[in-house]
Amino acid sequence: MATYTYRCDVDGPVDVVRPIGTAPGAVACPTCGSESPRVITAPMLGLADRGRMSLIDRTERSRSEPDVVSSLPGAPRAGRRPAAVADPRTSRLPRP
Repeated sequence: MATYTYRCDVDGPVDVVRPIGTAPGAVACPTCGSESPRVITAPMLGLADRGRMSLIDRTERSRSEPDVVSSLPGAPRAGRRPAAVADPRTSRLPRP
């Protein structure tokens, strides 16, 4: 179900809940009965969880303000390898 907003000239905004895609262009105002045209509004994204909202905000910001890199990343140091995990099953294998 979706909430559609209509604007009555006398009573102001009127919210109507209907299945998605079934909203008419105008409805009768429940208070005064006058014809109220539909108002196109933004979807209610504010009800999403914080993780989704921060993702949407980062995506929107990167459209017009992309992150700029000022230098190349440093090269890995030669001769240094990450410490291997000691596993008794592989202790007798030849080492490079």
